[in-house]
Amino acid sequence: MNQLLYTTFSLTMLGTLINRTHFLTTLLCIEGMMVTLFVMMTTILPSTNMTSTTSMPIILITLGACEASTGLALLVTTTNTHTNDHMKNFKLLKC
Repeated sequence: MNQLLYTTFSLTMLGTLINRTHFLTTLLCIEGMMVTLFVMMTTILPSTNMTSTTSMPIILITLGACEASTGLALLVTTTNTHTNDHMKNFKLLKC
């Protein structure tokens, strides 16, 4: 099970690094990484028998939801200003 989760996380990270044409596909790969981390935490943390780590999956899924809403807001904004979601249109150092 753990090997499958590590492979899934690696594939989504590889997809984020390779498939940088559209912003939406990048966001989907990042969401895949967040879901994989959530599944890893929910399967591994109960076996540690530590009560201080029981809220960590909930915190991670909350941060994932915040990241998704921020990414979608950026996607809508850039599609309205640049008429597409191509990553080459982003100028990170432009003020």
